[in-house]
Amino acid sequence: MNNKIILINGPNLNLLGEREQSQYGSITFEKLKDICQDKSEELGLTLEFFQSNVEGEIVNLIQDSRKTFDGIIINAAAFTHTSVAIRDALSIFKKPIIELHISNIYKREEFRHKSLISDVATGGIFGLGSDGYILAIISMQKLLKNEN
Repeated sequence: MNNKIILINGPNLNLLGEREQSQYGSITFEKLKDICQDKSEELGLTLEFFQSNVEGEIVNLIQDSRKTFDGIIINAAAFTHTSVAIRDALSIFKKPIIELHISNIYKREEFRHKSLISDVATGGIFGLGSDGYILAIISMQKLLKNEN
């Protein structure tokens, strides 16, 4: 394999462009998806882009991803701070994982400072806006080619 990745988006990210533009910018979810698909194709990666507001759907997807994907990029959104279930599913993945956040969670409310998934992620990108998605895709490609 070595080139098939999944980019998982958690709750409320489907409303990008509509919500808190001071935190998340003005890019829409669909535009972000298109940009990520284009960058992945440019780098020779096959990307599946997924979003859910439902914790259990994300857990099931992560579990199923063990068999079909070489890496996970995850913006777990609010579940970052609350979901032991997502953290445990990620810990079973055993392949590269990049934790991603549009905003810098460490410059926001104190309850957002604790990530339950950072310790099982290979690395993380925080606070670089929607550009963080592109950086995560580039970084994942390097991880899969053992260039990092």
